[in-house]
Amino acid sequence: MSFSSAAPSPTNHVQKLPTGIEGFDDVCQGGLPTARSTLVSGTSGTGKTVFSLQYLHHGICHFDEPGIFVTFEESPSDIIRNAASFGWNLQDLIDQDKLFILDASPDPDGQDVAGSFDLSGLIERISYAIRKYKAKRVAIDSMTAVFQQYDAIYVVRREIFRLISRLKQIEVTTVMTTERIDEYGPIARYGVEEFVSDNVVILRNVLESERRRRTVEILKLRGTTHMKGEFPFTMGNQGITVFALGAMRLTQRSSNTRISSGVKDLDEMCGGGFFQDSIILATGATGTGKTMLVSKFIEDAYNNKERAILFAYEESRAQLLRNATSWGIDFERMESDGLLKIICAYPESTGLEDHLQIIKQEISQFKPSRMAIDSLSALARGVSLNAFRQFVIGVTGYAKQEEIAGFFTNTAEEFMGSHSITDSHISTITDTIMLLQYVEIRGEMARAINVFKMRGSWHDKRIREFIITGEGPQIKDSFTNFEQIFSGAPHRVSEDRLPGVFKAIE
Repeated sequence: MSFSSAAPSPTNHVQKLPTGIEGFDDVCQGGLPTARSTLVSGTSGTGKTVFSLQYLHHGICHFDEPGIFVTFEESPSDIIRNAASFGWNLQDLIDQDKLFILDASPDPDGQDVAGSFDLSGLIERISYAIRKYKAKRVAIDSMTAVFQQYDAIYVVRREIFRLISRLKQIEVTTVMTTERIDEYGPIARYGVEEFVSDNVVILRNVLESERRRRTVEILKLRGTTHMKGEFPFTMGNQGITVFALGAMRLTQRSSNTRISSGVKDLDEMCGGGFFQDSIILATGATGTGKTMLVSKFIEDAYNNKERAILFAYEESRAQLLRNATSWGIDFERMESDGLLKIICAYPESTGLEDHLQIIKQEISQFKPSRMAIDSLSALARGVSLNAFRQFVIGVTGYAKQEEIAGFFTNTAEEFMGSHSITDSHISTITDTIMLLQYVEIRGEMARAINVFKMRGSWHDKRIREFIITGEGPQIKDSFTNFEQIFSGAPHRVSEDRLPGVFKAIE
């Protein structure tokens, strides 16, 4: 949709500069306003310096926009060394006159670079560097260090305002970092930094259930719009990645092509198999056969010369290989043929955002047509409901974006009897849901399976017996004469009350 003929409005006049931080520009709805200052505030270790460097690095490498980095705390050599861990060769950019690091750290003899209560010298040095290198982007790290050098805060506020005004006159887009004391306390340590900035971004690193969870929030973007609220982010080997779930659009195509589950009887229950781009969830108590269904799903991909990737969070690699072998499935051969990749990790090894980033990176590199996660419930332990739901949305959204069929498992807490699939808060996100459960019937324990939901397709709604053999799973009609099976109290029904058998329409 074009807005070229729309009447002028304040937001039409604000141009935005992409930061290059994945997901952050979606939250900003385009990037940071050009020729303005943005304050990036956060407690120690939230990623403020990384944010600044990533902003400069992206501008240089992708838009040929030279940048100036002003440091008040770290030495240029430390900055160059730390940036290398993210794959950013700052020294190379410096040698090309694309980047200049201005060392404004206090003089060790006690004489600061700007003189007592006067940043005129620093302002002139920055201005000269901008002109010399034709810089379009500036990062100042950090304003807190400036305040710490002086006692009169009102004077520092005046000097910072002078600096920002000069940078605005030169029409460079500036990112300034500042430190705060509490994650949800005052925006900045001295309470004045935010008032001299056009825009304010807050980075947080909150401890939740013994895990750190990083989030970013845009407090204000003066004169333009942005997404509201906190958005999770992670710092990986390529810098900061923000998961802007609210910016996701349901634009993926829906395929009518069917793929096999690897179990012939289950395919018939699903009206011919799963849809090629669907998200499938198998939920049930431990031992009901969820991992077996995942294994058959992966085996079918191999038989069709397709790649599949398995993320396992409950069993070790050795256990997975042993179990698959007992069902006649050779995972090792699939791996050696380059059609399967298995990633095993402890759920507690890192935060959900980091797990999501790892999943995306592995999929991007391996390029599978199918993926499986066993299990989601392992990742849900010890995290907030909102964080878990955001993770699931991120995984399913990415799978659909890449047109990958996803098979996830979820372990129900109840061993027998009815349980609510909505307890996992993922029922509305998945396309197909299969319920697996233990039932006591005819004086014996048995497994039952039911296709609870299948979006956009006919499916068999009957509850059927699910048998695990050495040759794989079998699905039988053993429960035809019973009702209330999932309630935990099954009983026989007379023949005149038996439901009709549903058949697919050819």
